[in-house]
Amino acid sequence: MIESKDNSRFRNWMKLKLKKYRDEQDLFLVYGPKLVNLAIDRGYAVEVLTSNPNVQGTLLSQKLMDELSLTETTFDLVAVCKKMSRKISTKNILVLEDIQNPDNVGALIRSAVAFGFNHVVLSLKSADLYNEKTIRASGGALFDCFVERLDIIEFIKEKKLENFQVFGADAHQTSKKPQNDQPLILVLGNEGRGLSDEVKNHVDGLIQIKTNDVESLNVVVAGSILMYEWKNVL
Repeated sequence: MIESKDNSRFRNWMKLKLKKYRDEQDLFLVYGPKLVNLAIDRGYAVEVLTSNPNVQGTLLSQKLMDELSLTETTFDLVAVCKKMSRKISTKNILVLEDIQNPDNVGALIRSAVAFGFNHVVLSLKSADLYNEKTIRASGGALFDCFVERLDIIEFIKEKKLENFQVFGADAHQTSKKPQNDQPLILVLGNEGRGLSDEVKNHVDGLIQIKTNDVESLNVVVAGSILMYEWKNVL
């Protein structure tokens, strides 16, 4: 059992709570039995940490497990995972432009997998995929999704050459509707300002979800509705 917080391995795991060290080591942490078991099943987990002597893994004292925790409730199971993303070919792609809230990124990845948008592209300024809040909000869907972080303008240009149609969600207007016979990219904009003018200049059309008595929907609700609707018609 590891009991000292000065243990070199424990110190390294603690560093993974910070993005800087996750990026340096290409590792991240997942918490709780559901996510740990998914990480093991999908081949992401490189080591399992536990404070439960009846569970197979590297045994930590309860005090150290509490320190490793990022939430008020301490799980007795944590997995150290390697960053990787298996390429998935799909006719539907979700692009997120500067989505700042990690809960929103995670929830959108969950909806994307649910509705067949198994390729998700994050802009360079979107929230960290491996933030604990992102992972938790995804419900483990990130393990079943091809996620890239790219210059989204260049990505859109490349995909349009491959006959993808590109549509952006907009709070104020619908300018055109997708064609049923073409693969689709859905672009969702920043929580505060929506899509940038630069992105709007590269999309084929904008889609507004008409609502009663409210000005607009939050990005997770809007994105989920559009992915569900397009899943059924494209």
